[in-house]
Amino acid sequence: MNLLAFLFIVTSLVTLVAGQLFLKRAMESTTRTDGTRARLIGLLAAGIFLMTISFFLTLGLLQRFDLSYLYPFQGLSVIIISFSAALVLREKLTLQLTIGALLITIGIVLVSLS
Repeated sequence: MNLLAFLFIVTSLVTLVAGQLFLKRAMESTTRTDGTRARLIGLLAAGIFLMTISFFLTLGLLQRFDLSYLYPFQGLSVIIISFSAALVLREKLTLQLTIGALLITIGIVLVSLS
């Protein structure tokens, strides 16, 4: 794998995670009475835009790489989203969630080495 391919994989993951975070913020804003419609639309648009970028990057990557090679990187999104949600959204990161994320990481490393 060359540097450009690695950058596309990382960009795909980052846009997926950022899109999820924006969509979560948008959905949270629907339960508040102080949220404006413009804010909701902006958050939804940003989330959809980022997820669309991730989708098309992933399609391009699938064209060039085996799914068994790309899937471990996609599995990292679970870990990145969990920790990003704790940092950005102030969601509680429990011991059980942390252990689960670590087990996923170990599994991804094992699959990547094979």
